[in-house]
Amino acid sequence: MRIGIVGVGNIGKTLARTLAKAGHQVKVANSRGPHTIEDDVLAFGARAVSTAEVVQDVEVVILSIPFIRLPELAPSIANLPAEVTVVDTSNYYPSRDGRIDAVEAGQVESLWVVEQFDGRPIAKAWNAIGSDSFAHKGTPPGTPGRIAIPVAADRETDKRVAMSLVEDTGFDAFDAGTLAESWRQQPGAPGYCTDLTSEEMPAALASTERARLPKRRDIAVAAIQERLGNGTTNADADYLVRLIRVLFM
Repeated sequence: MRIGIVGVGNIGKTLARTLAKAGHQVKVANSRGPHTIEDDVLAFGARAVSTAEVVQDVEVVILSIPFIRLPELAPSIANLPAEVTVVDTSNYYPSRDGRIDAVEAGQVESLWVVEQFDGRPIAKAWNAIGSDSFAHKGTPPGTPGRIAIPVAADRETDKRVAMSLVEDTGFDAFDAGTLAESWRQQPGAPGYCTDLTSEEMPAALASTERARLPKRRDIAVAAIQERLGNGTTNADADYLVRLIRVLFM
């Protein structure tokens, strides 16, 4: 597929590498220009382009930028053909994004994004896996214990495309329902960054308590910042998964 990826942070970088390696035609862009995109992002054939070019002549656009910056992309998203699938990988963290009143009042993050895009349908994927797990724990289909990634969307075509691409990045795609239900894969939820299998994911999604998500999210942020605060201790992926499982499950 022809894919444009906006953002080359930890998740965007892995998306560019794995999807290009899987044989897709991948373009990547960031806000600082194509000359700033490092060679390892392009190692498997992805091309660095401008933010204007990255959304041109594509079948899929994947947004991998901070949640608060998504409204900046509204004009570009509005000009996309209706059949293009837009996938959002972001999460709301008020400690980084500032306070967004609608989300604080309980609006589902994905629905807030759709609202910023004037009702443009999206899919939600790759938001519920840690960047280190995403970079290092992908495995071939059928591997015992293969990690699952929940995918939510309202249009079946969007869901089908997003789930297929999740599989191409080395993870089981799990159908998590509609965008209205995607709060079950937001930060603080049992299925968020806990490296669960497809067999474990249904119970995790079903047990999610919506009212507890913000508090659990903020406790996790505080715990991670406390461990990393002095800049001398690195928390590896397994530590983070263990911590988040204790807090969220």
